[in-house]
Amino acid sequence: MFLLLSLLYMYRAITMFVTVMPVSSRTYYCSPKSNHTTSLDVAKRILQLFSGFGLSVNGKHTYCGDYIYSGHTVVLVFSYLFVSEYTPKKLYLLHWAYGLLAAVGVVMVQLSHGHYTVDIIIAYYVTTRIFWIYHTLANNSSLKQYSPNNYLGRSWWFPFFLYFEGKVNGPVPKQWPDWPLPWPRRFLAKSRES
Repeated sequence: MFLLLSLLYMYRAITMFVTVMPVSSRTYYCSPKSNHTTSLDVAKRILQLFSGFGLSVNGKHTYCGDYIYSGHTVVLVFSYLFVSEYTPKKLYLLHWAYGLLAAVGVVMVQLSHGHYTVDIIIAYYVTTRIFWIYHTLANNSSLKQYSPNNYLGRSWWFPFFLYFEGKVNGPVPKQWPDWPLPWPRRFLAKSRES
């Protein structure tokens, strides 16, 4: 999960650096531009941005032009893909609920003018492709090695993939053997004793 999210946000940082778009909403606050920015100014803006979780609602968003591509859409789509991939198929209602919530979230980002439509489309495309490529590699043991016919192994992040997945002998089963948390199992055991 962390490797995939770091890849997605690294690619997002690159696209933000090379593509600056105009502000998508007139109500969006942007800090004034400065031609003499010091390292301290950058650090202050980063801390202010982090303290508001990157949201413009609380007035702590200071950076404008970070549109290509939508980080909100990345998180929403990635959450849905992760839940649908790693939970048992019998929890289809949960999958549908997550899919619906992700779709509604993406629509709300679009309606709030938080991003342009192209930002959302690119975010969906990049997120799903990286997720599916990673899981194709992870679920096929023949793709977990360097070979002339493994074109997916030519990705620059393939060594990181091998570090995390190289010793896994197939797909992770989509089942939970037991409830992983001590609660409510502890209370269920007490109620059976009485």
